[in-house]
Amino acid sequence: MYKLIDFYGKEKQLRDKRERGMTTTIEEKIDSIKKEMKEIIDNKHLYIAFSGGMDSTVVALLAKDIFSKSKITLVNVCFGGYSYSKGLEAVLTLSKQLGLKLFFSRGEEEQEEIMYHGPNCNQCTRIVKIGKVKQFSYKGIVASGANLSDSWGNTGIKFFNGIYSPLLNLNKEEIREILEYYNMKIPKIGENNIREGCKYKHLLKMSVNRDYHSRADIIANEVIHDVLDFYDVQRDIANVKIVGPLSKNIALINVKPLPSKKILEEIKRLLQNEDTIDFVDIVDSALKLKILVNPGIYNNEESKYWILNGRLAPEFAMPINAEWVKSSNYKLWTFAVVDYKKL
Repeated sequence: MYKLIDFYGKEKQLRDKRERGMTTTIEEKIDSIKKEMKEIIDNKHLYIAFSGGMDSTVVALLAKDIFSKSKITLVNVCFGGYSYSKGLEAVLTLSKQLGLKLFFSRGEEEQEEIMYHGPNCNQCTRIVKIGKVKQFSYKGIVASGANLSDSWGNTGIKFFNGIYSPLLNLNKEEIREILEYYNMKIPKIGENNIREGCKYKHLLKMSVNRDYHSRADIIANEVIHDVLDFYDVQRDIANVKIVGPLSKNIALINVKPLPSKKILEEIKRLLQNEDTIDFVDIVDSALKLKILVNPGIYNNEESKYWILNGRLAPEFAMPINAEWVKSSNYKLWTFAVVDYKKL
C-alpha cells in the first residue's frame, strides 16, 4: 500500500501566496517539490521515464538532490525509427552528465498498434511510455515528467498506482526556470521550442500500412532536420505533417520562421523523391484542415477544441482552423486530417 500524502495542501499554500501578490522564489518551488518527492518515494527505488527532454531531465535533477544514485534508474522507451536520432543522442549524453544508470526498453510495436487507430498521444504515454517503464520497474515508483502542457498532465492525477508526476502542476516556463537554476543544457532536436517528442505525432491519420504511412512520416521528419541543421537554420517549429486519405500521403512542410526559398525547395525536392510521399506542400499561410473524427469526439465540443488547439495548433507554423466530419470507420478511434485548404 502506498501512503497518502497531503501534497495538494502544500501546493495550495504556494498558489495562495501567488494570488496574494507575493513572489514565490525558484528555491521555494524546488524545495516544495523535493519535500513531496521524499515523502512519496520514501525508501523505494525510483524509475524515471527518461526521454532526454526538459521535463524528465528536471525530474532526474531533483531526484539526484534527494536520493543516492543507486536508488535512481533512468529508463528510455525507444521507438526505433519513430525516435529522432538526435533524441537518442541526447538521452545518452544527459544520462552520462547526470551520472545515472540508463536502460532502454523497446516500444515501437505497441506504438504501431495504437497508431493503427489514429493519433493518440495520451494513450501512447499511458500504455507505452509509462507502461513499459512500469513493466521494467521492480517494487519501485515510476516518475514521469507530465505537466500542464500535455494531455497526460491535464488529467490532474498526480500519484496513482505507483506512477508519480512531480511536475504535474507546473507549466513549461516554471520547468525551464528550474532547469536554468541547475545550469543544465538540453540538446535540442529543433522540432519545437516548447516540447519535442517522437516523429509519430506528425502522422495525422491512421497508420494502416507501416511501409507506406509510417515510413513517410519517419523519412520526412528526419530529412527536414538534416537539411535545416546543414544550413544552421534556427527554428521555433520544424516538422512535416503527413495528412490525406489513406490512399494518399500529403507532406506539409512546417517551419517557423520560414527559411529561404532555396532551403524550402531543397526539402521539398528530397521529400518528392521518397516513394511513399505523393504530394508535398509548404505551410506558408493559414490552413483549414478537414478532420475526420469518430462519433464520440464529433459530438463532444471539448474534445474537438482540445484536438485543434491543444494537440494540433502548437505544432503548426501558421494558424489553423477545422472542418469537422463524423467518421463511419469504426477502426478510427481518434481523428484523421484527410485534407487541407490554404486560406
